[in-house]
Amino acid sequence: MYLIVGLGNPGATYKGTRHNVGFEVIDKLAFDHSININKSKHKAHIGQGIIDKHKVILAKPQTYMNLSGESVKEITKYYDIENIIIIYDEIAINVGEIRLKEKGSAGGHNGIKSIIHHLCTDEFLRIRVGVGEKPKHMVLSDYVLSKFFKEEHEDIIEGITKAGDAVEYVINSSPVLAMSKYNVRKKVEIKENKDI
Repeated sequence: MYLIVGLGNPGATYKGTRHNVGFEVIDKLAFDHSININKSKHKAHIGQGIIDKHKVILAKPQTYMNLSGESVKEITKYYDIENIIIIYDEIAINVGEIRLKEKGSAGGHNGIKSIIHHLCTDEFLRIRVGVGEKPKHMVLSDYVLSKFFKEEHEDIIEGITKAGDAVEYVINSSPVLAMSKYNVRKKVEIKENKDI
């Protein structure tokens, strides 16, 4: 069974913020695969269902970001979980791009830090959704709790869609194949200046 966790903060105040893209991906997967995630259990909103013939649990921890590991640990102790996929925001990646990673440090992300601490391992698949680099004039906590600019909406919707597709690809193939497919940087289109 796959445990697919999207990280974020509970409550209307945080809805649509950069820190909550993990929740958005879970909502998309739930909608696409008709999985009800309204059950409150293990300090999370969770739901069980099927994605491409595989049993999955979708979860949105309700502990607030910094304590996400408490919920993830409870779920893994209760269910027979074979694979874990954690989806979360990443400021070091452009808005709408995604990166997959099989293991490693928290990279400064408090949600991942909490999960590593409670699971006593860093070996779980992460899907990072780019939310863009922090402007120099902003404090990091203010930035990740801010909403996307209007001009970023199209890109972040694309990123949420790609992250959901990546989950399905991992389940159907393997993390290695998914990384080779999705860990590709966008090519920047260089327009020719005809005035020169």
